[in-house]
Amino acid sequence: MSYKVKVKWGKETYPDIEINTEEPPMLFKAQLFALTGVQPERQKVMLKGVTLKDADWDNFKLRDGVTILLMGSKEEDVPKEPVEKTMFVEDMNETELATALELPPGLHNINNTCYMNATVQCLRTVPELRDALKDFKGDVQRENDSLIAQSITAALRDLYTNMDQGFTIPPFTLLQMLHIAFPRFAETSEHGGFQQQDANECWTELVRVLQQKLPAKQVADNAQAENYKSLVDQYFGGTFDVEWKCVEAEDEPPTKTKEQFLQISCFISQDVRYMQSGLRSKMQEQITKMSPSLQRDAVYTKTSKISRLPAYITIQFVRFYFKEKESINAKILKDVKFPLDFDAYELCSPELQEKLSPMRSKFKELEDAQVEAATKGKLNKNKGDGKTKEKGKVLPYSFDDGGNNSGYYTLQAVLTHKGRSSSSGHYVGWIRQTENNWFKCDDDTVSPVSTEDILKLSGGGDWHCAYVLLYGPRILELPLENTQEQ
Repeated sequence: MSYKVKVKWGKETYPDIEINTEEPPMLFKAQLFALTGVQPERQKVMLKGVTLKDADWDNFKLRDGVTILLMGSKEEDVPKEPVEKTMFVEDMNETELATALELPPGLHNINNTCYMNATVQCLRTVPELRDALKDFKGDVQRENDSLIAQSITAALRDLYTNMDQGFTIPPFTLLQMLHIAFPRFAETSEHGGFQQQDANECWTELVRVLQQKLPAKQVADNAQAENYKSLVDQYFGGTFDVEWKCVEAEDEPPTKTKEQFLQISCFISQDVRYMQSGLRSKMQEQITKMSPSLQRDAVYTKTSKISRLPAYITIQFVRFYFKEKESINAKILKDVKFPLDFDAYELCSPELQEKLSPMRSKFKELEDAQVEAATKGKLNKNKGDGKTKEKGKVLPYSFDDGGNNSGYYTLQAVLTHKGRSSSSGHYVGWIRQTENNWFKCDDDTVSPVSTEDILKLSGGGDWHCAYVLLYGPRILELPLENTQEQ
């Protein structure tokens, strides 16, 4: 049942606020937070002396036009003690602990929205995407469905802005816009709450929306950047060179085509134990299609090679398959190892491999120099002298403003699933903040984890299994002495 009510907060009055009692009260509190800035945990929502419960609407007698009283203050309005006390870790609340440890902000779970929260956290690790969203000028238009892509993009921009300020908030507006654009994400269970959704579907749909609304990044004196219609094509989009060869007609000449991708799939079979072998299995496969020479369906060998590597490469582990008997997307729990540093060179076409060689040679030269220095004991020469190591020259990772010029990647985010089907269980985002600092983003709970913890996400049981990996470009930084020589 839906009602339109008034909300009074201090001297402010907000008319025509819509309440849907089929949704949990936390959604309404998230809406009030968006209007007033009062965090849900600080809110006291009252109607005729009765306080709204978090679990249900049973004690609230709602009708159209009724006035609801909101009590609570924004965090910045709370009076502060004049003298700052010494704080110990044991005495800190979650917000204070997050600030002290420089933890990234979390996101409240609005009734089975962990799939969206994990996606948002992983995509936030791409600096070019964050910068493009900051420059986006559109606004959220709740009353205009024709501008839904604009509204989703604006909602993600606003959400990242709040997260940049350290706020752990319920992503109510983004969720609302996704529900309008993709009604399947708004499906409810027999108990009335939102159903769990597939995180990779959310990832795919969100990226496609951003592909429509974020223009390509233009860099001076580089005409190649003008070839991309959007920032997503520029930084996330790759190209396959595909050759089709008919197995049943040797005289039929092979056909060559191109395919664009925003993520590549790692197929999991009984023989696949490592991500690279799962990727290779997709690069050559048998497919049945119409043969023009035989005038019938025939078996073709489809061979794919990457001819354009994006700066950020998304890899989906194909862990779910549909079981007709139970009508669910069952999960493959098999342990498939993935690397922290990924080399895509062997997946590339010979032409692209040749283009990658110069930067790969620079990486090799630096590695050889580091080995030589370590052998001579130079690396520890200044250890303990109290001096901060000066940064050298960082070389560009791209030769076309958005691609990858070496084939080398570094893992920067992992989206995992814990459970037995895509429509149940729990999703979590694991993100790299600095070289060796990782964080587990489990909705509103964010905690530091080790690199070893990340490598344990490869599967093999009911623990969190890697479902989507996001690799970013490996950056080459020349030592200061090399920079000075150049």
